[in-house]
Amino acid sequence: MRSKERIRDFFRKRNISGRDVTVFLLSLLLSFGIWTIYNLSLQYSSVVSVPVSAASDLDGRARNSSNSVVIAARCRTSGFNLMRFATGVKPRQVFISSADLHPSGEDDFYRISANELSGYFNDIFGDGIQLEAIISSNVQFRFARENHKKVPVQVSSVQSFKPQYMALAPIRSEPDSVIVYGEPLRLDNIERVSTATVNLENLSSGAHGVVKLEVPAGVRLSRQEVSYTLDVTRYVEIRTEVSIAVRNVPAGKEVSVYPSQCEVTWRCIFPMGSDPTGNITFWIDYKDFAKSINGKCIPQTGKLPSGVISYTLEPKVFECVEKGK
Repeated sequence: MRSKERIRDFFRKRNISGRDVTVFLLSLLLSFGIWTIYNLSLQYSSVVSVPVSAASDLDGRARNSSNSVVIAARCRTSGFNLMRFATGVKPRQVFISSADLHPSGEDDFYRISANELSGYFNDIFGDGIQLEAIISSNVQFRFARENHKKVPVQVSSVQSFKPQYMALAPIRSEPDSVIVYGEPLRLDNIERVSTATVNLENLSSGAHGVVKLEVPAGVRLSRQEVSYTLDVTRYVEIRTEVSIAVRNVPAGKEVSVYPSQCEVTWRCIFPMGSDPTGNITFWIDYKDFAKSINGKCIPQTGKLPSGVISYTLEPKVFECVEKGK
């Protein structure tokens, strides 16, 4: 009680009211807050560390590393960021290109050098931090082996063209194959991976773009999308009459073809300097005839010359008759 009375006497003699005390304390608190904010906003150099797990696109390996590594670096940043690191940061997963991961000599372990690691600095430590030096020099991640197989990519597309335009070749993807990861039973049933349907309408020039892959159930893919390209050209049609020959007929055999001629409709790239179809021949191989059930065969030809896109025959199928000599 005496101490309280002394305090009251102290404030009364100096004409200090309770309101003045409140204002003083608030001012003191405000000053401390401004001082703290000012100091935390300054730049400092310090060592910070972050626990990191890795993801990558290594062939035949799990996408995510089974371990995490604490990565330390000397950085220059604000006091606010240093306070955040001091109170602990959540582990981060960083995608590291397979080109930057090198076998360490231990099973399933891959290392990344400090120089290569600096390229992922912002992904690891975040924005607003300036790197001075990577301290962690022996960073290794473990990527376990996985069952996998490489399969081709099939681009699903719906195509239409303006009159006198057509595809110069089938639509293609880049890359043309992907790696599928999963259980052996699931992998055995996957022979190819298709894309989402690409709608290409009323084309008069080439088309290209990016399309997502359809992921089969229960597996994962080495990538989620591919690029596609379709080359388109203007064409002109030419019609000619050609004779159908027979090749590789054994000695003592004679094979006749009915009809012996057909009409060929050629589609050639426009503009066309000269007729590229003059030296193209069609024939039926005797081996194909010998394997046929009813003697009906489809003629074949050699490699089409530059400028010829495709052709159709009328009729398409020919009857072959063998006669002994």
